[in-house]
Amino acid sequence: MQKQRIVRLLGIVLMAVGFALVLLNGYKYEKGINAAKPLPKETATKATSTPTKTAAAIYPRQPKLGENIGELIIPKLNASLPIYHGTNEDELEKGVGHYAGSVLPGEPDNCVLAGHRDTVFRKLGEVGKGDLLIVKTVAGEFTYKVRKVRIVDADDRTVIVPKPKATLTVSTCYPFHYIGAAPKRYILIANLVKVRN
Repeated sequence: MQKQRIVRLLGIVLMAVGFALVLLNGYKYEKGINAAKPLPKETATKATSTPTKTAAAIYPRQPKLGENIGELIIPKLNASLPIYHGTNEDELEKGVGHYAGSVLPGEPDNCVLAGHRDTVFRKLGEVGKGDLLIVKTVAGEFTYKVRKVRIVDADDRTVIVPKPKATLTVSTCYPFHYIGAAPKRYILIANLVKVRN
């Protein structure tokens, strides 16, 4: 009799934990769907011209943590994602985070963006070498072309090092369908190929 109660109680606890995990994943999935809005067809065009303007002082001021600084457009995925300054959980829950220790989009050096693999970057694995990434901010529209895809350890800091020219580095956890804290990072490294003010 006592054994049956314990087994029954254990079954109820396990079902409650499973239900809570389903709700949490559903919430994260919904936030990712809402953060990504579809693109108009005319935005998903290929850019081939070279950069015309990049300057270190193209922004009127440095953004505050948590501030929306623009949007990341991924034509291959037909997605437009909000970018927030900072990579704390508050920013990453709302969209793509801009690593505050890196330059802003369009500036010379390495601009680093990050996002969760189970929300905004759910399909980032479909983006690879030769694909375009477009960043729109108050300073203009910056089109980058992916030149390299890397998979690195989670603690690898080489992705945030300075670069000699305007570069966009986009990072998310990897593998994409891994359960729990992922051991690797999926990295897109893209060069600036077009600037439009």
